[in-house]
Amino acid sequence: MRQDYKEGSYVSKGQLLFEIDPRPFQAALDQASGQLAQAKAQLAQDEAQVATAEANQLKSQPDVNKYEPLAKAQAASQQDLDNAVQTNLANKAQVQSAQAAIVAARAQIEASQAAVETATINLGFTRVSSPIDGIVGIAQAQVGALVSTSSGALTTVSTLDPIRDYFTVSEQTYLDLQKRLSGPEGRGWKLQLILANGQTYPHEGTFYFADRSVDQNTGSIQLAALFPNPGNVLRPGQYGKVRAEVGVRRGALLVPQPAVTEMQGSYEVAVVGPDDRVAIRPVKVGERVGTMWVIEEGLKPSEHVVVEGQQILRPGMTV
Repeated sequence: MRQDYKEGSYVSKGQLLFEIDPRPFQAALDQASGQLAQAKAQLAQDEAQVATAEANQLKSQPDVNKYEPLAKAQAASQQDLDNAVQTNLANKAQVQSAQAAIVAARAQIEASQAAVETATINLGFTRVSSPIDGIVGIAQAQVGALVSTSSGALTTVSTLDPIRDYFTVSEQTYLDLQKRLSGPEGRGWKLQLILANGQTYPHEGTFYFADRSVDQNTGSIQLAALFPNPGNVLRPGQYGKVRAEVGVRRGALLVPQPAVTEMQGSYEVAVVGPDDRVAIRPVKVGERVGTMWVIEEGLKPSEHVVVEGQQILRPGMTV
């Protein structure tokens, strides 16, 4: 019947978003309430019948007690005793029947109360409110549309501040980081976000959690970070890269990546000696950092390496 929000705006928890025609649900609630009142009236009537039946039984029992000794002494006829016994049994049966009716009436009241609660809940669903604070999206149903429980979501509300960023790391990287992630240090682990346009997001994020399992197809695990999002600049579905400090290497030896040549799984660099002659030397490489490559073994500080034109070099050539 109504859309009570502006698409793309900020909404608060409990704010009304849509109103659905309440009339059929109000009618169902009225009917359930009437059935509940009827069940309560039936209970009162059954309780009155129990009281009457118990009073009658209390009146007939003394007759039995009176005629039993008189019949034995032949001071009263057996017929009088039989009539008193039968009347008393009939009154007891009426008491039991009335008590059973009370049980049934109370069960009917409980069923009617459940129907009232269900109808009340359904009526409440005709006023669709936001369950959280956040940005509300495009309405998936317009005013006048027919909606039902199988119609799907009417709209989506997303919490954007802070916004959650999902990224994956290899299983090996996760194992290297596991001690940091599981300890107090993980809660203070700062992360940067590189946006799709190459710019670095100005606000640092914090580590949030690691997923429960490693993806067996990719050998990676999903992590999540929380980034503050003032102004709601970041939106769900955006793409970016997460950058974080995963370790500190003091005195690391780095060379430009073009200086390293891969040959059948091994790595080589062309080193220029003091005599300006080239020597091809195998090296063990480590992590890549930006445009540089960490060299674990095979080079010493202050040695010169060739960055361009390696394809025309031969060992011993003067450069």
